[in-house]
Amino acid sequence: MAEESFIVAIDQGTTSSRAIVFNKQSQIAGIGQVELKQSYPHPGWVEHDPTEIWEGTCDVIRSAIKAAGIQPQQIAAFGITNQRETAIVWEKSTGKPVYPAIVWQSRQSESVCEKLRGSEYEQYIRETTGLVVDPYFSASKLTWLFATYPELRESAKEGELLFGTVDSWLIWNLTAGEVHATDPSNASRTLLFDIHSLDWDDKLLDIFGVPSQMLPQVLPSSGQFGNVVPSLFGVEAPIAGVAGDQQAALFGQCCFQKGRAKNTYGTGCFLLMNTGDDDFVSENGLVKTVAWSIDDKVEYALEGSVFIAGAAIQWLRDGLKIIETAADSESLARTSNQEERVYVVPAFVGLGAPYWQSEVRGAVFGLTQGVGRPELVRATLESLAYQTKDLVLAMERDSGAKLQDLRVDGGAAANDYLMQFQADLLLADVIRPENTETTALGAAFLAGLS
Repeated sequence: MAEESFIVAIDQGTTSSRAIVFNKQSQIAGIGQVELKQSYPHPGWVEHDPTEIWEGTCDVIRSAIKAAGIQPQQIAAFGITNQRETAIVWEKSTGKPVYPAIVWQSRQSESVCEKLRGSEYEQYIRETTGLVVDPYFSASKLTWLFATYPELRESAKEGELLFGTVDSWLIWNLTAGEVHATDPSNASRTLLFDIHSLDWDDKLLDIFGVPSQMLPQVLPSSGQFGNVVPSLFGVEAPIAGVAGDQQAALFGQCCFQKGRAKNTYGTGCFLLMNTGDDDFVSENGLVKTVAWSIDDKVEYALEGSVFIAGAAIQWLRDGLKIIETAADSESLARTSNQEERVYVVPAFVGLGAPYWQSEVRGAVFGLTQGVGRPELVRATLESLAYQTKDLVLAMERDSGAKLQDLRVDGGAAANDYLMQFQADLLLADVIRPENTETTALGAAFLAGLS
């Protein structure tokens, strides 16, 4: 009898790197996880160490395989899902990063975006990419990097440097530098990719000053991205599925039909609605993104991004130290005085969709002497639901369709108080799957299909 085969899904996120081994029934056989350190060199800046991302990913893959109790040769394929927009630049010859990974949350390229807003290029950028001009996306991070270190631009022009989002960085390392690639879901988050022609756009490269030699090849989300070298994990298996974390979660939540929506309550909140093959651009402050590509078929999604969600609960724990664990927030919120109407606006790094106000900072309203830990914790939880409601209203205006239900995942989706408050606020069913590992599951599905 043939040995059972498995898929290893790599889920490289903002605060942790994880690997999950799935069997053919989509059940979890083993998990490995390690936290990822954040660096805040200046107010509003967020950076990671790319080497830590790579080494941590290797560690969790080995841990997951060990936890699953399987042999390396039982791995049929690897899938990758990743934090998006985070920009990494490395030397082609050595694989050494030339600067820390500039994380999607980071605002150090605000001055670059400020110059482009209201310029002759803004409309072209919006219509071509489906995105807005904001430091959130990768291209302005590269412009900032090259303006700060001009010698890097020269090296890039000479073909000595490579750029990629985290998926490309992992693919390049997993294949020992053989493959420099990405998929359309990640490429569509860079501000350099034409979501209609599905290719890198020369005018956008010119606007942001990014040499084309740096860019990865764009391959289908469910397809072949080269083989993982056997020296790493004892098996030469293909990387067969790649998608940005939010698109992977949309796929993992089985939102295959037009109009289906999911919200991930992670470090940020990410609400996506499948719009099928319709690539219209939002008129209500949302972004249009490639959901995934399978064979020659591409599907799109409307997306609204809240920059600070679970990170606000982390702030309660690590910054204010008023809770010991994130799970404590639910029980504390239930003990709060509901008559104290206090509101938290967690705009620590500005406001994302549908407002796109980078300069705004966080605030607390409605403070009285009756407000204590429970009320502040409840208001912070509720801020996630209020921000999500803003996105749903914008999505309904764009699509002309009323939300039927919302499929949820992410760490904060385990919070019953928050989920019930969200359902009440939306007047819609909030559906939480038994297996909340939908991001990794989406990557596994894409790899399994391939």
